[in-house]
Amino acid sequence: MTDQECGRSERKDRHPRDPLVKKIVALLVPRGEMDIFNNARELLFDAWGEPERISSFVPFTWTNYYEDIASELDRCFFSYPGLFNMSDLPDWKILTCSLEKATGSTRRVNLDPGTIDGARLLLASTKGQAHRIYLRDGIFAEVTLCRRKGRWESFFYTFPDFKSGAYFEWLETVREDWKKEKKSVDL
Repeated sequence: MTDQECGRSERKDRHPRDPLVKKIVALLVPRGEMDIFNNARELLFDAWGEPERISSFVPFTWTNYYEDIASELDRCFFSYPGLFNMSDLPDWKILTCSLEKATGSTRRVNLDPGTIDGARLLLASTKGQAHRIYLRDGIFAEVTLCRRKGRWESFFYTFPDFKSGAYFEWLETVREDWKKEKKSVDL
């Protein structure tokens, strides 16, 4: 059973105020190494099914923090069909940590799950910081971007690549998907 099917079957038992969100995952992959990208894609497919949207690759040039993966990286995103309970975000992060380990003896990708709704982009992390809220099981969440006055806005702590605007168009498309799906659920 996929995560999506689990979410649908358990939704009736969820708190009525548990927000329904779009599930996304942000990938960092070594530039030009399509075998590593395809392996990560297959691992994610086995866990969550076929993505609804896959972004183009964007060169990741803002920091060398992930040089343990490769000296040159690309960022891309997957979004998944359907709406999911926001409270499942810690489970998604725990799963993606195990998928990262499954890509090789050393980490070959970085996988950060998150959510998009009408107001924000949330990303999950295993690292606590002053601006991150502890959820459970060693997982934190941060509001990385918010929607304000019709556009995406960042915060002082927002990662430079997210702050740059390089992903805004794709994120907005997924936000529109959320709006359409949310409207059909609310009917």
